[in-house]
Amino acid sequence: MSRKIVHVVGTGTIGEPLIGLLCDFKEDLGIDEITFHKNTPLTSDRSKVVSLLNRGARLTTRSDRMDGFNSIGLSPEFNTEEAINRADVVIDCTPKGYGHQNKIDYYNKFSHNTAGFIAQGSEVGFGKMYARGINDRSLVRDEDKFIHVVSCNTHNLSTIVDTLALSEGEDNLIEGKFNLIRRSNDISQSKKFVPAPQVGKHADENYGTHHARDAAMLFDTLNLDLNVFSSAMIVNSQYMHILQFNLKVKRSTSLTNVLSRIEKNYRIAITDKLNANEVFSFGRDHGHYGRILNQAVVCIPTLNVRNGNEISGYCFTPQDGNSLLSSIAITEWFLYPNSYEDKIQCLKPFFFQEV
Repeated sequence: MSRKIVHVVGTGTIGEPLIGLLCDFKEDLGIDEITFHKNTPLTSDRSKVVSLLNRGARLTTRSDRMDGFNSIGLSPEFNTEEAINRADVVIDCTPKGYGHQNKIDYYNKFSHNTAGFIAQGSEVGFGKMYARGINDRSLVRDEDKFIHVVSCNTHNLSTIVDTLALSEGEDNLIEGKFNLIRRSNDISQSKKFVPAPQVGKHADENYGTHHARDAAMLFDTLNLDLNVFSSAMIVNSQYMHILQFNLKVKRSTSLTNVLSRIEKNYRIAITDKLNANEVFSFGRDHGHYGRILNQAVVCIPTLNVRNGNEISGYCFTPQDGNSLLSSIAITEWFLYPNSYEDKIQCLKPFFFQEV
């Protein structure tokens, strides 16, 4: 049996914890080797790279950057082309726009030799959109070679729609409106912090912001045409994104039924906590790399059902945890299409029923 190799491009807010997860669970996931690409040799990032190396990952970089890494005490084992060519799955975790460029420069050239390529939230158009548990049944073996894992907020929004509306019938959603109250930059980032709450533009006439548009595109892979609209704003906090949702549905429901639907979905956690810092702190203390892998954390005291058909409430977005889950799930689908559901159960300890 051939060795299973996964290559991660980038060591940022998604790339670094993803490499760590893959290393920690590689035996359970049936992965023999994890390599990762670091583009720039920085002494400020050296400790991070050393930690990943100590966990068993193997460093790669561009040929013209080899000497730079060697000069700071790090020794890449493969250049960019070698690493991609020898990998079974490539997961691109680079900043916005780089995934598309990497597809042009590298991935298309090696697609004959690699089972699949995965890009993250900002890379719309990279390939078929995917969120674990939402549209797995749309995946087609040998056809879906390029996959776009949707953003963490789109995961949250889509899970709420799927669980609270579509679970009662694919035609049940009349209208979904959402307000994404986004945290500023990640705690690992020092740039682009906003000094005060900042409202966002409605750049899309039909969907408002990209969150609803991306969710609509995700459900379109299931031949569903959803009426959804989102707004977004950024607040001067580094803790967590929050989703405010309002769903109008055809079939009458109740708060008891809504709670039952939430509790039946193990990818949703519930909480009585009202403060983002408390939910964030739970993830820091009990999650893997501080991440909660659930797709949403629903705040129970905020749930409301009005007139029997209008469901509203707030839920916290588990940062990049839901994107990490989907990235690993689709990686396993590429490697083990007939048993990937079983393989990823090793991650269940980081799904919480309650936060």
